[in-house]
Amino acid sequence: MARNPGMTDEVVIEMYKSGMPFKEMVPIIGISDRAIRNVMYKHGIKMNREQSSGQPRKHKVNEDFFKVWSHEMAWVLGLIITDGHINKNIHCVTISQKDERILQLIAKYMNADYVLAPTGNSRKTPLLIINSIEIKNDLKRLGIDSSKTFNAPFPPVPEEYLASFIRGVIDGDGWVQKTGYVMNVTTGSIAFAKGLFLVFETWELRTEITTEITSLGKTIYRVWVKGKHELPKLATIIYNNATDNYVTYKKTYMTKHSKQH
Repeated sequence: MARNPGMTDEVVIEMYKSGMPFKEMVPIIGISDRAIRNVMYKHGIKMNREQSSGQPRKHKVNEDFFKVWSHEMAWVLGLIITDGHINKNIHCVTISQKDERILQLIAKYMNADYVLAPTGNSRKTPLLIINSIEIKNDLKRLGIDSSKTFNAPFPPVPEEYLASFIRGVIDGDGWVQKTGYVMNVTTGSIAFAKGLFLVFETWELRTEITTEITSLGKTIYRVWVKGKHELPKLATIIYNNATDNYVTYKKTYMTKHSKQH
């Protein structure tokens, strides 16, 4: 196994000292637990049995969070389907967000311990860690698993909570033009793109899907809403049930033309 970029011995030791067990460190660093032990031995770092056993730490979390629909649950689901990562090998869900306030709200809604992965040279964005097989299974029931990047379906969100879910999606992978005329959501899943497109059509917004081929030959899809009056119309829908659970600057850009006719 080769280390992921930026994962120096110093970063590995910092992760270990933060209390992260080897099993959580492996996918982040990109080396085996044996190689992590060798780093500790090399630098004379004393290890405890529980942390190096490979068992994920027991963090507090409401394991029923994704069993019952609510505006908060729908919003968090939208963030996970866009900015979340479902670990294939261990029962771990991580969510990244530049705005750490968003991660704090997620932890609050889920009654979860606020556990962040250590940042390093290769990653500056805060990453919230949720360890729970139950959460992972409930997300899988909704179609969200480790292959979601290119295969995520549009989940069966009840109509009542659809606006909150879309707000989470836009807070995750949405781009809003500063001038307030254009918004798009990027996804690698054609099924998700089509589902999002249909929602925007149902809301009678001016929408379209465009495609682009990446340098690695993968197709990505962008679902657009365009127009001086279209973005405020979208904002009226998705911020209707919001409290402070949204990315502030995106709302500011989307509502720039709200009072102009």
